[in-house]
Amino acid sequence: MTTHKPQGFDTLQVHAGYAPDPATGARQVPIYQTTAFQFRDADHAAALFNLQEVGYIYSRLTNPTVGALQNRIAALEGGAGAVCTSSGHAAQLMALYPLMGPGLNIVTSNRLYGGTFTQFTHVFRRFGWSAKFVDFDDPAAVAAAIDDNTRAIFCESLANPAGVPTDLPAIAKVAADAGLPLVVDNTSATPYLCRPIEMGATLVIHSTTKFLTGNGTVTGGAIVDS
Repeated sequence: MTTHKPQGFDTLQVHAGYAPDPATGARQVPIYQTTAFQFRDADHAAALFNLQEVGYIYSRLTNPTVGALQNRIAALEGGAGAVCTSSGHAAQLMALYPLMGPGLNIVTSNRLYGGTFTQFTHVFRRFGWSAKFVDFDDPAAVAAAIDDNTRAIFCESLANPAGVPTDLPAIAKVAADAGLPLVVDNTSATPYLCRPIEMGATLVIHSTTKFLTGNGTVTGGAIVDS
């Protein structure tokens, strides 16, 4: 009986998220330069728009090229799926937007990338959101900062730029006990070094600009769902 080992990380980096094109056999992902996609008929269009069927509608949402990237990042993180964005800050905003509203807050680590700190203290205030900055080396302090208006707990797996690791299992327990999602920025560690979902994270975000792209020449972001 033949047994198949799960694909290793190196294999996933190269092959996850895309199969050879059935029409041409091409192994590389093409760049689909189209905004819209053809529907078989009105029922097919309705099924796509109603999320009853998987497929492509409009490139603002996704397209096969972006879809391959999303599937690959999700596979590397061990997640159920991913959404790519124009930047890491766009990913943070998109991850938190469905959870937040005026008067609501997040509890976040006080060790954050400078741009994230600015986003939380300035941009988010314009939406009526607030952030409580806490020492995440103390899970009890994190738990104590949670109130009735808290909607998420946020941290970086490996703080940028100090490189201080977060005890994700301990923080995940705090989040689970409070019934809150744990959102982890895994930009600096990457899934090669750390897979936060395996430690209890609900969402993982990336600025793909930095390490996932390999050389910092492409701006982008990603959200991975557990």
